[in-house]
Amino acid sequence: MNTENNEPRKYNRYDENFKRSAVELLLQGGQSVATIATELGISTQSLKQWKKQLAALPATGLGQRSLGQLEEENRRLRREVRHLAQQRDILKKTLGIIATPSGSDLNV
Repeated sequence: MNTENNEPRKYNRYDENFKRSAVELLLQGGQSVATIATELGISTQSLKQWKKQLAALPATGLGQRSLGQLEEENRRLRREVRHLAQQRDILKKTLGIIATPSGSDLNV
């Protein structure tokens, strides 16, 4: 109960589409949980709870994957991108060394 005016506290009810949209914003990255929650007018705990609930739901429909599966794939792809970037950098350095003329070649 609200102690100031003895009225019961009102809770907002959000539909499933709103919850999914909020979680999608969170998963897109670029903004923190607190920023998204403030923009949507919800608590950070609600947003975290919705994310956890949606991750636990099984995939629905043909070819769709659960939130947990998508997050795991995202982690795997990020690791692969880091690995490929390291390989690219090594190749660039190697080519730079090979392409640089040595001191004995300059006297020709």
